[in-house]
Amino acid sequence: MLTIRPMASGDRDAVMSMVTDFYHSPAVEHQVDPAILERAFWDAVDPAQPLIEGLLLLEEDAPVGYCYLTWGYASEMGGKVLIFDELYFKNSCRGKGYGTQVFNQVMAAHPECRRFRLEVTGANEGAARLYERLGFRFLQYNQMVLDAE
Repeated sequence: MLTIRPMASGDRDAVMSMVTDFYHSPAVEHQVDPAILERAFWDAVDPAQPLIEGLLLLEEDAPVGYCYLTWGYASEMGGKVLIFDELYFKNSCRGKGYGTQVFNQVMAAHPECRRFRLEVTGANEGAARLYERLGFRFLQYNQMVLDAE
């Protein structure tokens, strides 16, 4: 059985271990400075930080995954956007329907959002199939970024 709860500062070691696994998987196409990943964790557990929320995913009270949610606004939707910024499960918990549970619970908890968004790499075919089954569709934009120094 999957339990979903907000991340807390005491979850740091468990979460950062999974973050390291996530960032060394086909789900990520670029290197990220570990200090930035550490900062993201601390922002995700800080109630004063309104733009990111961390969820810890537990099976039998053991951490088996995590999810970072972030928020934005889409003018083309005329409202708030919830972004599933990162969703990770340990290999032993994949294929159990847990991903569907996370999406269903999070989307039900945020009816104010006009769009739910995520990113997926071409190499992450299993995740893409799940997202399509849940009703997500691909938009044919090429993403561009400029990182501040």
